Amino acid sequence: MNPKEIIKNLPYQKPFLFVDELSEVSENGVSGSYTFKETEFFYEGHFKDNPITPGVILTETMAQIGLVCLGIYLLKDKISTNVKPQIALSSNEVNFYVPVLPNEKVTVISEKEYFRFNKLKCKVKMMNSKNELVCRGIISGMIIAK
Repeated sequence: MNPKEIIKNLPYQKPFLFVDELSEVSENGVSGSYTFKETEFFYEGHFKDNPITPGVILTETMAQIGLVCLGIYLLKDKISTNVKPQIALSSNEVNFYVPVLPNEKVTVISEKEYFRFNKLKCKVKMMNSKNELVCRGIISGMIIAK
């Protein structure tokens, strides 16, 4: 399964799709990017006259690229037009270091810790265009093809 097919199989759509492209995908990890457009729905109220990407959205971006995209790749032999991935986040622990502003491109890099009994656990980090660490953590979820 190639990167475009993985993105096509994501169970998200705009305005809640935070994956523009995947640059690397393997059995051991994934990397991809997203640019936060200044028109994103959450900037209007977070923060007044000083928009900053909410931490929950940064976590969601890391989960979509670093966990769900990797999970779809790992289940590629079971996914088809009739069988779609079902995903549930089970845990996350994320630390934040620098803010992400409107029109900023971020890159997510994920490394698989394990995938067994349909549970995927990954070490995930997000870098900005200056190659600064934005946030990092551990994200786990359950993923099955159903």
